[in-house]
Amino acid sequence: MLYISEQGHVDAERIQLKLFATIERGPMLNVHGIVVHQTGGATASSTFNSYQNVGANGAHFLIDRDGDIYQTASLTRVTHHVGRIRSRCLETVSCTPVAIAESRRALRRGGVLELDRHERNKAWPARFPSNSDAIGIELVGMYRDSGKEQVYEAPTPEQNVSLSWLIAELIETLRIERREVYRHPEVSYKNATEASAARW
Repeated sequence: MLYISEQGHVDAERIQLKLFATIERGPMLNVHGIVVHQTGGATASSTFNSYQNVGANGAHFLIDRDGDIYQTASLTRVTHHVGRIRSRCLETVSCTPVAIAESRRALRRGGVLELDRHERNKAWPARFPSNSDAIGIELVGMYRDSGKEQVYEAPTPEQNVSLSWLIAELIETLRIERREVYRHPEVSYKNATEASAARW
């Protein structure tokens, strides 16, 4: 179990604090999920450099290629890492016919943007975790252009070991349901290969 200070900082031997106030937004009052990402950059330092820009997007943790874990934002603060969220209702077909019809109408009316607005008006668990209630974990990892699409490289074995440990600790400490841990493209409109080889 992790010790988390009132400021939202984790005190653990395996986690190094490298915090960037520039990626923190408003307060995060509840944590309902975890979203796993890949940076698209070759090094941790390139991501840290981008985090120094005012208004930068970023996640709460970053795992380097050698498995080193950095906490980059407070767990009590929202970061922008998810983007526009998919409809849980449409993706899982697990809600009422009326709710499915409402989501389809939103999508027809204004595309992904309108569907995202529609979803954000719902309370969790009727929607996927979003920026407001999800912890983001970035894995340093590039993508290559395959001609038709960009394909993300597989995380290193060391990254997957650290990711597995971090997710297990966060689940236990924050009482997050294991089924609420997602790869980025599962909850948002992102490259389907992002974090596809991540294991936890």
